[in-house]
Amino acid sequence: MEKKYFALHLLPSRPDFAQTMSEEERAIMMKHVGYWTELMNQGKVVVFGPVMAPDAVYGLGVICVEDEQEVKDFIANDPATTINRYEYFPMRAIVPAK
Repeated sequence: MEKKYFALHLLPSRPDFAQTMSEEERAIMMKHVGYWTELMNQGKVVVFGPVMAPDAVYGLGVICVEDEQEVKDFIANDPATTINRYEYFPMRAIVPAK
């Protein structure tokens, strides 16, 4: 089965979220980083991290999965979904030959 790529956009709950996180929010976001790092270690995540846009910092990730349901499952299990939300889109990724 051919792998599928998706771009994930983590939308913060407020524009200044990255600068004004409470301790509770920071703890959730640290769990979020650990969660996606583990998926990266499994070969499911190509890249992820905060984008330092001047108007608002947001999260971006590119994942490689079997199907769209896997994307939905990743998002549903992410601790950050308790305080932020996601959009995701199919991606026609150009990747290096192995």
